[in-house]
Order: sequence, then structure tokens, then C-alpha cells
Amino acid sequence: MSTLIGVDVGGTFTDVFVLDEVAGTARVAKVPTSRPDQSGGFLDGIGRQVRDLGGVATVVHGTTAGTNALLERKGAKVGVITTEGFRDVLEMRRRDRRATWGLRGDFDPPVPRDLRLEVPERTLADGILHTPVDLEAVRAAAATLKEAGCRSIAVLFINAYANPGNEAAAVAAVRDVWPNGHVAASHEVLPELREFERFSTTALNAYLQPEVAGYLTRLDGALRSQGFGGEFLIVQSNGGVMSVETASARPIRTALSGPAAGVIAAGHIASSAGFENVITGDMGGTSFDVSLIANGQTALSAQTSIDFGMVIRAPMIEIATIGAGGGSIAWVDKGGLLNIGPESAGSTPGPVAYGQGNTRPTVTDANVVLGRIDPDNPIGGKLDRLDVEAAREAIATHVGTPLGLDPLAAAEAILKVANSRMAGAIRLVSIERGHDPKKFAFMPFGGGGALHAGAMLAEVGIGRAIVPRYPGVTSALGCVIADMRQDFVQTLNTALSALDEAALTETISAHLTEGAGLLDSAGVKFEAREAIISFDMAYAGQTHTVDVTVWAGPAADARAPKTCEIAAAFEAAYLAAFGRLLQGGTPRILNLRTAVIGKRPKFDLSTLAPGEEADLAESRKGSRPVYFDGAWHDTALYTRLTLPVGAVINGPAILEQPDTTILVEPHLRAEIDRFGNIILAPRETADGA
Repeated sequence: MSTLIGVDVGGTFTDVFVLDEVAGTARVAKVPTSRPDQSGGFLDGIGRQVRDLGGVATVVHGTTAGTNALLERKGAKVGVITTEGFRDVLEMRRRDRRATWGLRGDFDPPVPRDLRLEVPERTLADGILHTPVDLEAVRAAAATLKEAGCRSIAVLFINAYANPGNEAAAVAAVRDVWPNGHVAASHEVLPELREFERFSTTALNAYLQPEVAGYLTRLDGALRSQGFGGEFLIVQSNGGVMSVETASARPIRTALSGPAAGVIAAGHIASSAGFENVITGDMGGTSFDVSLIANGQTALSAQTSIDFGMVIRAPMIEIATIGAGGGSIAWVDKGGLLNIGPESAGSTPGPVAYGQGNTRPTVTDANVVLGRIDPDNPIGGKLDRLDVEAAREAIATHVGTPLGLDPLAAAEAILKVANSRMAGAIRLVSIERGHDPKKFAFMPFGGGGALHAGAMLAEVGIGRAIVPRYPGVTSALGCVIADMRQDFVQTLNTALSALDEAALTETISAHLTEGAGLLDSAGVKFEAREAIISFDMAYAGQTHTVDVTVWAGPAADARAPKTCEIAAAFEAAYLAAFGRLLQGGTPRILNLRTAVIGKRPKFDLSTLAPGEEADLAESRKGSRPVYFDGAWHDTALYTRLTLPVGAVINGPAILEQPDTTILVEPHLRAEIDRFGNIILAPRETADGA
């Protein structure tokens, strides 16, 4: 078996990337995402390109099932069993408010108060068991929650990270009486200091378990019924992959699954093309997701908020998301200002041009009206033709008339506002974090990203853009190349000088052993195994920590560091972050973090490059008028996938392929590199390079 399949399910489209390793060929498909059950579009997309699943070695899935359940508040009915006096931790949060000013809030916790039950038990912050858990009270609480119709349960005991004894005993008692396996324990999900973050992450994990586990089980069964006998893996928010069993038990790790896969693919593509610094921009139907890769390394965050008050603490790739996708709706507020999103038309009913009932204009409608998208060849195979007149009328009614603009000027205004918002997201991950965007390349992908690449260069001042070979299915490609990864965390909460090196060695060894076991259980072949050992550290009295990495290399050589090694690494990390050390300060370790990574083979991207038969003249397929800067321009049209390596095309031009449209604005030129990527740059920059 030599075929690998990556499937990314987005809010509007489901993308499929099929790689035949022996033949060195790739095939792609883009189909509408099915709702409410995404498995329909998943199987339809695979079926478009693969008839016999018996020859498929691996299917890797980037899923938004968990993300959508959180955003739409459509998770399972959850019950909580917690320590006496702590039932309101989930509701109190960090005493924050959705709106900074005002005295009222509107937060509804994922678990209502009547389903958060207390039991006698208490563990102190130093790990001493002050009060043994009352197991009869635990069983009674579980029975009450079962009768209330809860489908999953979370056990959240105070200070369980310091000593899980009481919580582990309670979980065992619950599992004896609970009708399914959907039981989440905070010491298993997140054995880490800070009660709200641990409670929130565990409760949200329980909230997702029935939905995500059911979805993945259905998919797995459907694949097996069609002859699939390989490995079915799921992308994590940290950019690694895991087994279906792990994903079903820890669905919270899939919260940013699809966007993370896109960043992984972008990093591999950019590095292969000689760009170690790249800003990614994934523009789908619903959102624009931005991430930054510096010196070939993706940025990981320990915590994120999917929505107000819904905090997840787990390693995940840092991604800034705004509602500026192709389906984002343009509207004029009461003050006469033009806005884009966050509401989206999604896949159903979709943009006005789709003709499925939506009457409010979207970013895609603006691109259609301005001639940038060919109405006779819409991507995704959903329609035979787009309705240009309906899109024009919607733009005139909802944007043009309120602003006193003709339909074309209104369409340009929609794109200018959308581009401005996207540029703001790029500045957020670059300039506001100390990076000069001029030192980075921009990689647009997703179905709509390449239509806006030139605008991002102009708005932000980035010098070049790299458009990958299959931009519309980049996240699906990322599924194919993502490594397996298992992350572990353990709170130590100790002064560095008081560190118990023997205990640290034991904990790291346990993490490495468990991680290796999880990798082995997936049944996947790896080129190598690596480990990362790091600490969250700060000086005594400080709240915010710095990431201190003490090992990143072969897992077989990984060992617990000595105190002096940790001290040197902390000073280097602190100095890099703040420019000076705190003289006389006492370094403290808050958390130990261990990652075990199985490196999967990375296929040679040159196999995706155009063949020797590619010809620039034959790729030219005429021209059509496209609207730029207040005037129509005769614009050359090309079939992108048949453009030869080394070809140079001056704008204005449009390069079309089944999964996206690439816009080369009048001031830009495009060049095809040896991998089939398109390098976009201003003409004067490219000519002088």
C-alpha cells in the first residue's frame, strides 16, 4: 500500500489530497462540507479520487467537528463532580468580562450550575490528602447526573495536579457506574497548576467527547466497510497527529486541528523553497487564519480561548483567526461604516452568487462582480455557474446604496475592508510580536487566499508571496506530512534551587515511556523519534513565564537535565525575552513539559512540479476584463497547473486551477519555481533581485 490521503474539513469546503508515493503523483478534490454530519462530505471527497480504499496505507484527518461544537454550543450535556465549595470555578473564570466596560456579563458556562455537584474531599496545594474522598457521595452524584440525562462527566478536584489520589479514586468509582466511557478526569487531561484553566479544559473535553468520538467512530467504520485496512489518524492542534482512540479520549486536542495542518504544510513548502521565515494566511469560506513561522519553527502557545470564557490549556500552534473568509458577509452599520463578518454564509446557503437563497453580499460576491473569479468555473464542483447579476444586485442594495457607491465601487470597497482586516491580523502575529514582516514571505492558501496575496504585500510591506502548488487543499496536504506527537505536562512549582533531580528524572522517564507507547500503538512507521523537554519558568513573584527548552533532539538520547543546565537555559531564554536578567531574583519552575515526536517521511515536493510537457503558450487560454483601481483591464488567463518551471508572467493576469484562483495584480509578476510554487513579487523588486 503506497497511497496516503489527507482530508481537511472546513466550514464551507472539504479538501482532499491524495499522494501516491510510488508513482510520485498527487490528486486533489474539493467538495462542499456536509452538515450537520461532516462525514458525508469527507467520504464524498475521497470517493472523487480513490475508488479502491484497499490500497490506501493511511488516512489523516484535520477536523473542525470539535471547533464547531464549541463555537455553536452544540456539545454534549455534561455533568461535573467537584470538591465541596468549588462548583462555581467554571462560572467565575478569571473574573473577566466580554465587554471591558460595564457592570453586567452574559457568560453561560458549558455546564449549568445544577449539573455541577459537590462531594466531600480535599487535597492541599502541597499534595497532602487533607480529607479522603467520600466514594458513596461520588456514586450518588454520578447516579443523579445520569438520571438528569448527562452523556459525559468530568471529575474536577481542587489541587488534583499535586496529588491525584482522591480524584483517581473518584474516577474509578464513577466508571463503575457510568453507562459509557465518556469520563474525563482533570489529572489525566491537564495535571497542571491553575484551577480554572484545568477545570475549563477538562470540562470542555467532556463536552466534546460524545460528539467527536461518535463522529470519528462513524468515519472509521465507514472507511473499514469500504475496504480500508490502514491507519486512520487525526491532526492535533499542536500540528502533530494521533490515533482515533487518543482523539476520542482527548478531543480537546483537536480544537484547531485543520488550521494547524495548514501551518505544518506551509512550513514544509516554504523551507523546501528556501524560505525559513514565512507568514501563513489560510482564507477559507468562513475565516482567515494567520500564523508565523520564524527560522523554520512554528510558534506554539500553551493556551487559547475558542470563545469568551471557553479556555483551553493545551499545546497548540499559535493562530490568529478573524471572520474574513470568502463567505463573510459585508454589511453597513448604523453609523454608515462598512464591515466584513464575522457572520458567514458558509457552505449553505453560501454567497449570493451560489443562488441558494442568500441575499446578503459576501467577499466572494465582490470578487465575482469584479471579474476575478470565473463564473463559469466555480471551485468545489457545487454549481455549474455563478450568478453574477444576483451578486451585483446584492452588493448594490446592501452596500452601494447605503454608501452612495455604484456596484463596482462598492465591490472594491468590500475587498479593501476585507484586505485591511486581513492585514491587521498579519500585523498582530508579526509587528506586535517584534517581527519585521519585510523579513518574511507571505504564503496564502485556502480557497480564497491567492486572490488577496497582492493586497497583503501592498498593505503590510511584505516583499514576496509564495503560492503553493495546490493552495486550496494545503491543509489537506499538511495532514499527509504531519508528524505524530504526544505532549505531557506536570506541575512542579518549586524553586530551581530546591529541585528534586531524582524525581525529575523519574517523571521525564515516565513521559518518554508513555509517549513511545502511544506512538507504537498507532502502527505507523517513523523515520526518527525525537523528544523536546522544556520548562515554564519565572522569577519568584512573577506571574508570566518563559519557555525554557533544555532538550530537542533524538528521543533515545533524551535525559533529565541537571539544575545547572536548567539555570543556564533559563537565563538565556529570559534575556532573549526581556533584554535583561533580574539580579538577585530566585528562578522558579512552574511546569515541566515533555513532547515525544514520531517523524513521518516527508515526500519530495518536486514530484508536484509541472512535467516536461508543460508549456507557457499552451497554458494561455485567452483573456477577460477584470476591474482594478476603478477601471477594467484586459487580463491574461492561464491554466496554472500546466505552467512550466521558470515561466514568468507579468500582471495583470489570472491563473486558474480546480481548487483556487490566483490573482496577479497589474504591479506584480509571477514566477514558477522548481517545485511548481508561484513566487509573487512587485515587478521592480523581482526585476532587481
